[in-house]
Amino acid sequence: MAEIVAKSKKISSKGKTKAVDKATYLDWYEVMLRIRRFEEKSLMAYSKQLIRGFLHVYIGQEAIAAGLKSALTKEDKIVTAYRQHGIGLMRGLSSDSCMAELFGKATGCVKGKGGSMHFFSKEHNYFGGNGIVGAQIPIGTGMALAEKYRETKNLCVTMFGDGAARQGALYESFNMAMTWKLPVLYICENNKYAMGTSVERTSNVQEIYKVGSAFEMPSEPVDGMSPEKVHEAISRAAEHIRSGKGPYFLEINTYRYRGHSVSDPAKYRTKDELNDYKELDPIEVTRKTILDKKFATEKEMEAIDARIEAEIEAAYKFAEESDYPMSSELYEDNYVQKDYPYIMD
Repeated sequence: MAEIVAKSKKISSKGKTKAVDKATYLDWYEVMLRIRRFEEKSLMAYSKQLIRGFLHVYIGQEAIAAGLKSALTKEDKIVTAYRQHGIGLMRGLSSDSCMAELFGKATGCVKGKGGSMHFFSKEHNYFGGNGIVGAQIPIGTGMALAEKYRETKNLCVTMFGDGAARQGALYESFNMAMTWKLPVLYICENNKYAMGTSVERTSNVQEIYKVGSAFEMPSEPVDGMSPEKVHEAISRAAEHIRSGKGPYFLEINTYRYRGHSVSDPAKYRTKDELNDYKELDPIEVTRKTILDKKFATEKEMEAIDARIEAEIEAAYKFAEESDYPMSSELYEDNYVQKDYPYIMD
């Protein structure tokens, strides 16, 4: 355990954490708890075969979503990989629409056509989950180019896992972004295992943030088990980007408590390692902080817990009772052009 704590301190953001107010702590707790309960319910639904296909849950990584919410504006864009339910929920997609999407129902956020890996909402400036490893990195870079072209102050947060950090598209994107000083924040969510293979076995550079130095891109590691540290690092990076200085790269070190996907028993890691990280659980640590600072009473926290539980139960019921999309909708919403000529009926 001491080794884990020491490593957590080592990867903390530069400088001291600024004071965070009561409202922010309570919002962080609610964001993280909503994600945790949603993911637990989705695992249960999968076990009943109500959800099919792939399912990659965000359990353990919730502090990243919390810190992102408080540090960004609603106009900023976000694109990420396939472990993305939590980011979508943080961004404002409803629990109902997200659960219905997992069930493949027409009331889902992409009408039941995307499933677990492909949430999307233009309204919330959330441009998905993407199923191809690393494919979202050049997409996010292009979105940042669009923001620069339009002369906005918005940035594009482009997220990927430690496995995607070895993709050639990352190096091409980093080079272009630095050359053109694009407003893009690259975030590597390093949860230690690319599917079932540890970073130590797949990369000579094990501190992934150092990859940015090859492009003279400002880069740093962040303690991803702490919403405070995530918030602070993203706020600092966003300020740098909005000032016109170009991209920033954060390696946010985190840990997933479940396997890579629902079918992964995670036998490649020890129970002791998992239990050590569970002692750093950001939800429990944040709850304790709120109580210690007297931001809320135990009774008030229990009320939040009950409200989130009811929300997720209602989302599950909503998804179960919703209809599947009609087969006639197979070719709907694929192209903006209404009379696109290359779709065969």
